[in-house]
Amino acid sequence: MAALGHSSPDMAGGAQAGPEPARVVEALELLLGPPSNGDNAAEPGPETALCPETLRRNAAVLEERLSGAAGWAALRELRAAVLSRAPALAAGVASTEPGWAAACGLLALLLCLKERLAALAASPAATPAAPGAPPPPGADTLSVGQERAVRRAVRAAVGLGLLPHLPSGLGPGPGPGLGPPPSTRGVRLFAVAAALVELARLPALGAPLLARHLRLLLFGLCGLGHGPAALCQGVSEAERAQCREALRDILDRVYQPLAVQELLVLQGQPKQRSLGARAAPAWLRRLCGHLLSERLLRPGGVQAVVRGILEGTDGGASAEAAALDWRKCDAVGKILAACPQQCLSLEDYYRQVCPQILDLLHIQDKVAARQFQRVTTTTLLTMAREQPQLAEKHLLQPLLAPLRRCSEAAELALEDLTAGAVLVPEAELGSCVEDVLKVYVVGNDSSSLLLGSLQSVLGVVFSLYSFAKQNVSYLRSPCQDILLWFLEKAEREQSLAVLKSLARLSSHVPTLHPQCQLRVGSEGGATIVLEEATSDEDEALYQKISLEQCHVESLVELLSHCQKSGLAGDFFIHCLKELTQVAAEDEAAPNPAVQPAGSLLELEQSQARQGRKLLVLQLVAALCEGVSDTVFTDIEQVQEFLAAVLHRACAHPAQGPGAAAEAQTLAMAMGLVAAVLGGAVQLKSSDFAVLKRLVPLLEELSRTYPDPLTQELASDLRIAICTHGACSPGTVGSAADNVLGRKPGVAAQSPAGPPGPAPSPSAPRERSKGQSRCREPSASSASPAPCADSLAPAGLQELLVSAYDPQPPSRAAALRHLASLVTQRDPEALRLQEKLLQVFLENVQHEDAFVYLSAIQGIALLSSEYPERILPVLLAQYERPAQGTEDAMAAVTRMKLGEVLMRVTRALGDMVFQHREPLIRAFLRGARDPDSALRASSLSNLGELCQHLGFQLGSIIQEVTCCVTAIARTDPEAEVRRAAVHVVVVLLRGLSEKVTEVLQDVLRDLYRLLKHVVTAERDAATVLHAQLALEELDAAVRRVLFPPQTLEKKIVVLP
Repeated sequence: MAALGHSSPDMAGGAQAGPEPARVVEALELLLGPPSNGDNAAEPGPETALCPETLRRNAAVLEERLSGAAGWAALRELRAAVLSRAPALAAGVASTEPGWAAACGLLALLLCLKERLAALAASPAATPAAPGAPPPPGADTLSVGQERAVRRAVRAAVGLGLLPHLPSGLGPGPGPGLGPPPSTRGVRLFAVAAALVELARLPALGAPLLARHLRLLLFGLCGLGHGPAALCQGVSEAERAQCREALRDILDRVYQPLAVQELLVLQGQPKQRSLGARAAPAWLRRLCGHLLSERLLRPGGVQAVVRGILEGTDGGASAEAAALDWRKCDAVGKILAACPQQCLSLEDYYRQVCPQILDLLHIQDKVAARQFQRVTTTTLLTMAREQPQLAEKHLLQPLLAPLRRCSEAAELALEDLTAGAVLVPEAELGSCVEDVLKVYVVGNDSSSLLLGSLQSVLGVVFSLYSFAKQNVSYLRSPCQDILLWFLEKAEREQSLAVLKSLARLSSHVPTLHPQCQLRVGSEGGATIVLEEATSDEDEALYQKISLEQCHVESLVELLSHCQKSGLAGDFFIHCLKELTQVAAEDEAAPNPAVQPAGSLLELEQSQARQGRKLLVLQLVAALCEGVSDTVFTDIEQVQEFLAAVLHRACAHPAQGPGAAAEAQTLAMAMGLVAAVLGGAVQLKSSDFAVLKRLVPLLEELSRTYPDPLTQELASDLRIAICTHGACSPGTVGSAADNVLGRKPGVAAQSPAGPPGPAPSPSAPRERSKGQSRCREPSASSASPAPCADSLAPAGLQELLVSAYDPQPPSRAAALRHLASLVTQRDPEALRLQEKLLQVFLENVQHEDAFVYLSAIQGIALLSSEYPERILPVLLAQYERPAQGTEDAMAAVTRMKLGEVLMRVTRALGDMVFQHREPLIRAFLRGARDPDSALRASSLSNLGELCQHLGFQLGSIIQEVTCCVTAIARTDPEAEVRRAAVHVVVVLLRGLSEKVTEVLQDVLRDLYRLLKHVVTAERDAATVLHAQLALEELDAAVRRVLFPPQTLEKKIVVLP
């Protein structure tokens, strides 16, 4: 029995004494006969063109040629030497079975070719080529025709020798009539496997063998080396050990992702199994699992396993589709998170695998990077959930190591470092920030472990963000996303604590080490170096103050993105409370400058308090300037803000040089309370329960504040809150009118804008002196009811004048009041509807958001009441902007009018059908405007209009689809192309099963458009919209072609 060890080419008598490779190839062609049309197929199998008689005849011709033909003696001697080392092949050549005899003959000739090529490769090199000439081919190089003949011979040897002898349950099995006797199956299989393994060791023959027949070779080696004894009759234990060694050797030498794919197929994965194939036996599944675990634990094994599972495509669009298969990526991540059984310990597995998992984040190929990022994130999150301590030690700490290295909590060996030494290079820092973004923000898992680990480096990330904000750096956006993600996902108390640390009000989060300095990198990033000492004290002080100012501005900008969640308002209130506390500590502590007996420690404590006070004042001022206009999102935050101001006034009445500012702040707060009670917001009973928390402070203020007018207003506010606005003294109304910018006698009908100028408690109050408005609270609303059903002409004229007030709050309040008159169908207002429309249209061009939104609301209400009169005017304004206006201003105004048209469309409901064609034409013209924002807005409006019309577009459907198709293909702006594709998505999603009926004339054009976008579009969002549209189209067509079958039970009564 031949061994699987290396053979020596010396048996052939050296490189010169053996036959030429061309002679061996000629012998292979004689044995196989002329090639047939199916010989180039990829899958091995029995040679269909070689019947038994043909095989016998070809073998006889070959033996005759070897025995007597001139020039064949060397091949005859080499073939005899090869067969002497492989008795099983020698017996097979003399066998009476044509298929087995042909397989053994082919293998013997291929082994001869292998030894001759090896001997030629080991011979001295030929004469080198002349300068400028191409290098000559190697002595062991085969021609194209010879390579084709070798591939055909290998395929025939595998099909006739290996395939019929595979045990039951391994591989596709032998063809009909080709199965050998059971007693000889194991011996023959070992002989074929030994020969094929020997051929695989030479690259010239191993490449075609392993490229096409690796799976069947692995089947045979697995069965021989690890299968039950019944499958290996006649094979000794030593030979089985050789098969096991050969199996591992082949798996180590092939491309590792390919080895993983083949092992998965051998294991019998359901998606890999062909139709009708039997499930793999249990021992083979266990063996493949063990071998896959070995692949995983090798250096670079994680990437090989991931590529082997995910690389089922050949690149291009299918690779991108595989990248979007998040279920497969998540499954791979969970596989990597599970420790194999043969691993020594769980920690040892994490130590080997975790560095490779982090390396997956640095794949350069864009398409593969999306897959690997998804796998890495899933693996890390799964490990963090299952083994938090090990995941933090082996994954999170190495991931965050560059940021922790330069944090305040790190211990720097300053004696070993020189000034200007680089602590974190630019490439390492940029890669770390991007990895943190991928794992934390994209992974989006807000577990306590991840939040806690990220919190330890937020100070360094914020310093990077502030530094990038000052300079041109790509780190600004990822750092901002990381900070905003943490502030959104963490608990509110934890987020506030982090904000305090970033503002230098506490040391809850370690910041950048004081000896570290950020510098601009050469590639648009940043490096962290050891700070160089400066001898100029003024310059050092200037840099320190500039850095603190930049940190405050960066914090305010960061909070401007957190206003909707209410975090900015909570932090603003916290700063106000901190300011009150610092002032109280400052008053209670003695001043060392006045008391010379004070110690140096007291002087330092006083300076620290003053610095903290200045920092809090700087924060409050920056927040007031940056985010105060929309900082509060609910009544709770308004109450906390008012409580902080009132508590400060109660604890420290206005005295000394800052008395005027303190009084103005208190007046603003009390005017805000009055505005809330006077109709600025619609209050519910639960809101009054929140406002009642101010009652104790108002009561104390009414008793202790030195100003009597302020005392009276505080008492009146307390009464209004306690009675839920049922009894509202006149002082409350005056304060509310001053804040809201209303004229005396003009009541608020709807919520007004943000507070205007702060009222003074000592303002004239002749109107309310000795009077109070007491009324019963309404069951539906606690806000004050209007005084009359309609206004006199003089009152309406006053509102029209106020609609042009230079103060935005007054103008917005007047517009809201006019809109409410239209809703109430006030006779005077309806009589002046054209004048009202003109007022609203002129205010639409106002730059203040509250003003133009109020105007938009008024136009929408007026149009919904009189669509036949108002809609033509609006459509004319939308299609032809006003003359004399700038292009940018005209586009903005037209977009506002588009919002008006959409509000009218929603209000009209089914009545919009009679205005269908003018609206669609207007939006189609807008889609051709030179301004890209207006084009995108018009397309968005067109999509929403189609929804309101129930997608009953009639004959105009052709115009809509042609416009959308042209824009999606040719528009230079990505946002416009994205909007055009979104219109297609809306059409397909809304029509559902009716898509083949309504869009039958344009369905093919839409399908071609979507395929063009998927393959040629560069914008990722547009491609995603197109993929969603294709999914909708596919689902709709499938529902039409394959309607669901419903089983019905029918009972027939026979006569």
